[in-house]
This record gives sequence, C-alpha cells and structure tokens, in this order.
Amino acid sequence: MYELEEKSYLYLLFILPVLVAVFLYIQYWKRKKQQEFGDLALIKKLSPEKSTFKPILKFIVFLLALTSLILALVNPKIGTKMETVKREGIDIVFAVDVSKSMLCEDVAPNRLEKSKQLVSQIINNLAGDRIGIVAYAGSAFPVLPITTDYSSAKMFLQSMNTDMVSSHGTSLDEAIQLASDYFDKGNKTSKLIILISDGEDHSEGAEDAAEEANKKGIKILTIGVGTAKGGPIPLKNNGVVESFKRDQNNEVVVTKLNQESLTLIAKDTKGSYINGNSTKEVTEFLKKALNNIEKTEFEATQMADFQSQFQWFIGIAFALLFLDIFFLERKTKWIQKLNLFNEKE
Repeated sequence: MYELEEKSYLYLLFILPVLVAVFLYIQYWKRKKQQEFGDLALIKKLSPEKSTFKPILKFIVFLLALTSLILALVNPKIGTKMETVKREGIDIVFAVDVSKSMLCEDVAPNRLEKSKQLVSQIINNLAGDRIGIVAYAGSAFPVLPITTDYSSAKMFLQSMNTDMVSSHGTSLDEAIQLASDYFDKGNKTSKLIILISDGEDHSEGAEDAAEEANKKGIKILTIGVGTAKGGPIPLKNNGVVESFKRDQNNEVVVTKLNQESLTLIAKDTKGSYINGNSTKEVTEFLKKALNNIEKTEFEATQMADFQSQFQWFIGIAFALLFLDIFFLERKTKWIQKLNLFNEKE
C-alpha cells in the first residue's frame, strides 16, 4: 500500500521533456557549427580524447537526479505495517438542513454555514465515535456513511450546499428515517442522531418518525439555528444580493426559527434541544450529553501506518549529482579499450 502526500509536485515532471528538447537542440546546434568550422572527421582527429557519448551520459544522470528530487517533493508513503485497532464510542449521524431557508442571514454568516461550523466543532471534540452525515430539504440525501474518518467527514461537510437536494421545503421525517437507516440493526452500539435545522417543517410525520426511531433505541438531539425574529432569504449572484425570495403573492418570505417542533422531536426520543447560535454552549452541551451515553467497543479494524520515503529519493539524487561531477567529457581509457560505444577507430 502506498500514497502520494503532495501530488501537485508531479507536474514538475513536465520539465523533463522540455530539458530533453533543449539538450537535443544544443547538440544539433553544436554539430552544425562544427560543420561550418570544418570537416567533422578532421575535427574529431584534432580532439581525440573528447568522448561523444559522455555528454549524453552526463545529461541522463542529471535527468535521473532531477526526477529523484521531484519524487522527494511528492513524498511517497508506504504502509509498512498493519495493526489492529479497537475503539470505544457510539454511532452518530448528523442530519443537516440544506433547505433554502438555511441561507437566511439572521445568524452570521448564514444558518447553513453556522450549522457546518457547529458540526465541525462537535467532530473536533469526538474521540472514538463513528459518524455519518445526511443532508435534507424536501427530501433526504445520504452524504457520508458511518465512518471513523473525521477528515473525510469535514471535507464532505464543507461541500454541502442548498443545491445538493433539488426539492424545496424541509422534510424532517425523511431526514430522521434516512438517518435511522444508517445504523446497523444488529449492532448494540449506542445510536444518536444530531439534527440541525431552523425547525421549519413543510411535511407531516416528523414526530411519528421520531417515535419510530425511539423504538429502535435511537436518541435524537436537536439543534436550532436561526432567530425567533427571523429574516428574509437572500438570492445572490456571485456573492452579491440581487433580491429576496418571495411567495405567490409577491411578498418577501420571512423565515423564523421554530423551536417547538425541534423540542418535540427530541422529547419523543428522550433527547434534548439546544439553541445553536452559541457554538461554545453547543459543544459544552454535547460533551455532557455524550458522556452520559454508554460507550461500546467497535469491531477491530485494520489500520495502515504510512511512513515517508522522501529521504531515499534525496539520497539517490545527491549520489547521482555526485557522480555527474566526476563524469568528464573525455574518453575513459579502460572503457575505450573495451570499445563499448564504438569510439575506437
């Protein structure tokens, strides 16, 4: 197993064919000038010790050294050992509202970005827990399956936007149902759904979905993002607000935080609700909540321990450059006797 840490440096390899083209042009130019100066056979006799092969050999050694330095910058890593890792924790699925109302800027920078910040901060405080991500608006969409790869989770989290789910509105029941399906039914690990939304539900059955989740042993914690006063939904073009979303009567739509619906969903699963406008309060609340949930041991997984190999390529590069210094362009006597390069008349 291997991986390349800095793949962008591979583009430097395009320098090699350019150098080859320049070298060939210089050789052509030298030969042409020699022909202008006099007969090539005569010039060769005037400089009998000059090798025709050595300059090519020196250039090849230089190219190999340069290639080794580029590969050192890329820093290939090899999985040198495999080890068994066991973790203790719970399974958590984040259900993040990506409906258009989450673009409202009644919390900075807007509700959706605030939700991302909250989830990212919660992930930073996790240890051995497995996590998954669901996005929902008028329908629910799986973003990331249950995993222990927190880096991937943050990457997928940042890519979430209001265009990834085409349906308008907010369907909390579908979000709860999809998040519930993420969990392994035969697994005795404690299961938790953290639902982040402004609480504006345009569907029916959210409480029924929460009750079904409770029957499966799933607890739901809800986080409300937005304000009771609310605000309009901006429609932007290249980051500039052009107008605000309007209803059928051409009135500007004002979206408000609905704490009641989120509180009822949490209570149906013996969970809790918290206002998400303060990141510090949310993280402290989640710490306490997670500490009160029973942890279980996960099935052992195989982890590859990758080790950097750049030092080998640096060593090869310097060894080749060292050899290049001592490769003179004149003929080597003992090689000349072997006549390997047909340099002997």
